Amino acid sequence: MPAPAIDAPAFSSEISGGGELRSRRDVWPAVRRGLRGRCPACGEGKVFRAYLKVNGKCPKCGEELHHHRADDAPPYMTIFVVGHIVGSLLLVADKFWPSAPLWLHGMIWPTLSLILCLWLLPIMKGGLIAYQWALRMHGFENAGQPGNIISLSNGK
Repeated sequence: MPAPAIDAPAFSSEISGGGELRSRRDVWPAVRRGLRGRCPACGEGKVFRAYLKVNGKCPKCGEELHHHRADDAPPYMTIFVVGHIVGSLLLVADKFWPSAPLWLHGMIWPTLSLILCLWLLPIMKGGLIAYQWALRMHGFENAGQPGNIISLSNGK
């Protein structure tokens, strides 16, 4: 007896809610591009036009980027990472230099925290935008080149 045919998309594709076959986007390459502040689609254009202002579309490939919903996630991730770095360094410094004056702690740790937060915030935001793009979240599901979508609805 022959095996029943399975009408499913190939591993490298996915079906949207509207019955369209789309190519799957690679998550990790897109996130790496986003962490570098580059377009998740082409890797050449810049995601940001200013410090945290996202371009409406990629200046190189034209991919729409205005769909992102980064909201509060990048600051939460930044605070989480910076807190672990600064907290660990604080414990190490106290272990090896327990008699350090309080004014020195008061100057070093807030300054280091501020510098790390300002440096990491756009990196985290770019990575999150790229992650949303790769998973086709928040309006990114239909974004992309017109040739990437193939209808499966028999001409309807």
